[in-house]
Amino acid sequence: MERMGKKEARRQARLERKAAEADQRRRARWTRSGLFIGIAAVIVLGIGWLVWQGLRPEASISGPSRPGQPPGPEVVEFTDQGRDHILPGQPHPPYNSNPPTSGWHFPSPAPWGFYNDELADELLVHNLEHGGIWISFKDATDTEVVDALVALGRQFRTKVIITHRPRNDSRIEVAAWTKLMKLDRFDRGAIVNFINRYKNKGPEFVPD
Repeated sequence: MERMGKKEARRQARLERKAAEADQRRRARWTRSGLFIGIAAVIVLGIGWLVWQGLRPEASISGPSRPGQPPGPEVVEFTDQGRDHILPGQPHPPYNSNPPTSGWHFPSPAPWGFYNDELADELLVHNLEHGGIWISFKDATDTEVVDALVALGRQFRTKVIITHRPRNDSRIEVAAWTKLMKLDRFDRGAIVNFINRYKNKGPEFVPD
């Protein structure tokens, strides 16, 4: 009876050892399967991200030009050229942007509103100093742009001035103090965003 007991014990030990080895192999298979699934998921996500990057618009067209800038056409910031007053006809150094966004200007600004005529840059820089937005259009016969800007001007009775300016580089230019956005088509959303972002941000606040 004692001999049978030892034999049974050895058999039981072998069975337990085999069961442990089988469990260890099963755990190893699960680990390898999980690793393969994880790698496959990373590959799929990476391919998806690359596809999305290839399909999205270029940042220079529809995104900000630098961190913190809202989405839309690029807004360029220029060095502040100061706030010196000059008299009409008095010479001064050249402005660093076209149209100007800071620098030498006449002692009084122009009244807000729409102008189908060209006004002196030195007059309008004073409007920018007061935190105003200057919208200028290149072609007075461009009825599509002119009509759209007239309608826009009715929405903003103060702090926005709209003028004809043939020397513009683009169809429409939108300026604030040291900021400039150029547009080749009328983009109401971009212009309104610019107004809301930069209005009353000039170096001299005048509540009018």
